[in-house]
Amino acid sequence: MPEHRGRKHHQDRVAETLREEIGAMIEGELVDPRINLCYVSEVVLNPGGKSALVYVAIDSAVKDIAKAEKDTVAGLEAAKGYVRYELKDRMGVRFVPELTFLADRSGRFQARIDELLERQRKRQKAPTETVPLVAEAVGIPPKSVSLDPVEAQH
Repeated sequence: MPEHRGRKHHQDRVAETLREEIGAMIEGELVDPRINLCYVSEVVLNPGGKSALVYVAIDSAVKDIAKAEKDTVAGLEAAKGYVRYELKDRMGVRFVPELTFLADRSGRFQARIDELLERQRKRQKAPTETVPLVAEAVGIPPKSVSLDPVEAQH
């Protein structure tokens, strides 16, 4: 079965062009007040090229990010016809895929995961630093206290 490297490369180029052009429209042309400060993080093109998912990341400085995501996606969905019309003109193609706008939450999820991992690292460091201090307070010489469980058994 032949590999369709050319087709995949074409789809990647189309998706990248869509990302750049839609991003430029969001930055300067769309004036809907519902659309907050955002950028197109990714465009996923259906293998047939008939539809595309457009992931939009909202600026994290907004107070109510859930409401901002909802409003921005609604504003972009309302402007979908204009966006497709402009894409057809700019790209010079006969067919522009059907666009579906979605909020990209991966950055927020990554930040939360990093925060939880950092908190866990701090918890693991704290007991190892306090063991020698506790040993000194009890009256055990610090050199006889070992933090390695293998050495503690011998």
